[in-house]
Amino acid sequence: MNFEHSERSREYVARVSEFMQRYVLPNEARIMQDNHANNGHGNWRQWQLNPTVQELKNKAKVEGLWNLFLPDATLGQGLSCVDYAPVAEAMGQSLLAPEIFNCNAPDTGNMEVLYHFGSEEQKARWLTPLLNGEIRSVFGMTEPDVASSDATNMQVTITPDGDELIINGSKWWTTGLGHPNARIAIVMGLSNPDAEKHSRHSMVLVPLDTPGLTIKRMLTAYGDYDAPYGHGEMHFDNVRVPASHIIMGLGKGFAIAQGRLGPGRVHHCMRAIGAAERALSLMIRRGASRVAFGQPIIKLGGNLERVADARMLIDQARLLTLSAAWKIDNVGVKQAMTEISAIKVVVPNMLQQVVDMAIQMHGGAGMCGDLPLAGFAAMARSLRLADGPDEVHKAMVSRLELAKYKTADAAK
Repeated sequence: MNFEHSERSREYVARVSEFMQRYVLPNEARIMQDNHANNGHGNWRQWQLNPTVQELKNKAKVEGLWNLFLPDATLGQGLSCVDYAPVAEAMGQSLLAPEIFNCNAPDTGNMEVLYHFGSEEQKARWLTPLLNGEIRSVFGMTEPDVASSDATNMQVTITPDGDELIINGSKWWTTGLGHPNARIAIVMGLSNPDAEKHSRHSMVLVPLDTPGLTIKRMLTAYGDYDAPYGHGEMHFDNVRVPASHIIMGLGKGFAIAQGRLGPGRVHHCMRAIGAAERALSLMIRRGASRVAFGQPIIKLGGNLERVADARMLIDQARLLTLSAAWKIDNVGVKQAMTEISAIKVVVPNMLQQVVDMAIQMHGGAGMCGDLPLAGFAAMARSLRLADGPDEVHKAMVSRLELAKYKTADAAK
């Protein structure tokens, strides 16, 4: 791959970085404090949108820093996966930034699903308002009663009934379910139980106000509700939607998921790299400005070596992620499965290590909401589960690696 970013990519990185420095980072602490003050409780029905975030979203939209993730020059900015990667890194400096640029999960993945696989009716009803930032969406995959690390275990049922579909079962860790603008869920469930195991599941669009769909609660992650986004549990009790709400067709859930998760994993990982860069910057500034035992603390207790370790970890993770992005663009998701699985292990673990070093350098300040480090720590740990646990991705890498030898041996 060419290690130099395109001129267009560099232009967007510069513009996003300037926007971050001028508007996002100066307002970050106040927005986070306001969110905790107004929304730091489990009653998601009373969660409020932050007016400053809304103002910054409008400003980003006017400046053309909107839908940057979508490789479509009409609906987005036409950036390829490898061109968008450093832009996502720039956004990753703040947990708030992705929503401000309408590049937040799970909306990006859901918009990509609708863009690539949705019908014209589905695009008009749901993709257009998502692209405009008028609504938000959720993705229902993980379930409370099965080992969801094996996605073929999913038991929520999607049963055809004439010109309708009936949905029953439970989902949890549904990200964004508590957001006041959440309107639609893409739900993956069992629709063809007698088919081959990767053709048994489907994805269906379920409006959140459909009768029979109940949001039971929001779940805390490390004691934080992550309001006004929230990770929730929802139950389906004979929920009926039109058959036209199925995406691509019955039994196509896994085929869609492969297209959804490839670029999305690059986005997650590059944002995590941006978070790690900010954590390292905070760590160095703190270490240089605080004195203990007659020296700046950055020179004590092996801290200089930790800075070096962080630098090397971040750069290795970035190169691997850019390699995955390049492969997605040039040879397709199927040919990039080793790299896609690898970055989902390497990058969150890297972020977890770097943020832990930064928290240690800050002492008690690193654990409270005055700085983004505690949020980054929760982000790092959750990413090691969000798109499947480390063990699943390692199993994929090893399976693909062993397959090379089987092919080579068969050719002898």
